Amino acid sequence: MEGHSPLVPPRAARGHLAVTEAELVDWGARFGKAARPPLVVTLSGELGAGKTTLARAICRGYGVPDEITSPTFTLVHEFRGKRSPVYHLDLYRLRGPDDLANLGWEEIIAAEALVLIEWPERAGDLLPRDHVPIELQHLPGDSSRRLLYAGGHMGEEKFGDHS
Repeated sequence: MEGHSPLVPPRAARGHLAVTEAELVDWGARFGKAARPPLVVTLSGELGAGKTTLARAICRGYGVPDEITSPTFTLVHEFRGKRSPVYHLDLYRLRGPDDLANLGWEEIIAAEALVLIEWPERAGDLLPRDHVPIELQHLPGDSSRRLLYAGGHMGEEKFGDHS
């Protein structure tokens, strides 16, 4: 359908789940616990879909003790995780890929770190090919749940089994 983004993000071999906020937080914590650096995770979805909630849960599971807030105005937050640094980026306020140079984009993407990127479409073709795409959507007719689409990953040793 022209003009519509695909329901399932690229490499989404595992389908989708309809989850409550509590289930999303639990899933995110398990994902974070299983994640291995270097790993870039993109979090897509409309405003209010739960991207920051999921980022917070992934960070908790990854062992970040700090309070996780949205980096909407600062664009990048850096945290210390148990296994590596964690970079949480919110690209909402950027116009496009040309704005990434001032963020230290290349250094962040190349770091031995967990990198969480909200509004990844602003990065365009600068996203690494092996990133893990996660998309959240509002579930029509059920405001208490979200659709969670989690994409495949090229390096199983980076993510492992989180079932």
